[in-house]
Amino acid sequence: MRRNLFWKLLEPEHPKAERFCRKLTGDIDEGNDLYQDAILQALMKIKTLKDQGSFRSWLYRIIINRYKNRFRSVWWRRHTDLTDEIRKTASSDDPTNRFTARRWLEIGFTALKPEERVMITLYEMESWSVGELAELFEKPEGTVKAKLSRGRKKMRKAIEKYLCLTEQSKPKREAGYAFSQTKAQAE
Repeated sequence: MRRNLFWKLLEPEHPKAERFCRKLTGDIDEGNDLYQDAILQALMKIKTLKDQGSFRSWLYRIIINRYKNRFRSVWWRRHTDLTDEIRKTASSDDPTNRFTARRWLEIGFTALKPEERVMITLYEMESWSVGELAELFEKPEGTVKAKLSRGRKKMRKAIEKYLCLTEQSKPKREAGYAFSQTKAQAE
């Protein structure tokens, strides 16, 4: 009886939750694995769902917890997330631009804690409201806004640091010849 209810409640959330898992992990296969793992966990815990109206937040809480558990393993550190410049670049038809944007997002995502990744992904990529996030994380809206802001700032710093390091590692060009600066030459 409860299993039938689970599948009925999952049906409208399925495509969104699956897409969320893929965005959260930054990889289709890893996202699919996370989604399947979370669905199995949710199916086993369907008896703990007290209110059918809160199925969405209950399911996403399970997904987030499964994600956090996987993240604790070193091999699970590939991710993705957003800024306006990256969003514009990613929406381009040029595959080089999409690759570059994805790389920036991966770099920005590595600076975040799992909870920050989840919040930013749900807010920026899945269009959840601050109120919905506050309910899901059981935190005041002001706290959610502050965490989103701090998360974006961390991402921005990580991307800027990457871009600065990339620029510094490029060899200097003079009269058509490339040469690398030694520490003594730089000073």
